[in-house]
Amino acid sequence: MKEFNRYKYPNTILSMASRNDNNNNFLSTFTKNILRCDKSIRWIGITDHNGTIIKERVRKEVNFLLTKEENSEFAKNSIIRHKLRVKFESKMGKLLYAFRRYENVSRCIIPINEMYYLIFTMNYEENDFDKIIMERIIPLIKSEENF
Repeated sequence: MKEFNRYKYPNTILSMASRNDNNNNFLSTFTKNILRCDKSIRWIGITDHNGTIIKERVRKEVNFLLTKEENSEFAKNSIIRHKLRVKFESKMGKLLYAFRRYENVSRCIIPINEMYYLIFTMNYEENDFDKIIMERIIPLIKSEENF
């Protein structure tokens, strides 16, 4: 399997997010496609390097566990924690994804490049999360980098 190199494409489609309205359409389609990867995915957010959610999408039948404000705070804190661990990448390699399992939901962060992150939640009961992430979500991210 080819390694996902989030630093190889610093000027990717997500770095174009602030350039024009077409990019809002792209992000809308991109989050919809991520949501379609698996029925266990509940919520998707694209954040900037500060953890600010710039686009999000939720599955229709999902009830939120966090308020919008709590979710925003959680996203910012996730990015801060990730940045604290970057200094170890030279020894451990670059992070492909981080997955946390709580009693009611699982949450994942995937660095897209140096400027943007994909954060999403999955149903707690989903046990094939690695397969979903490595075989469906990361390839989808990689396929969109030249958009």
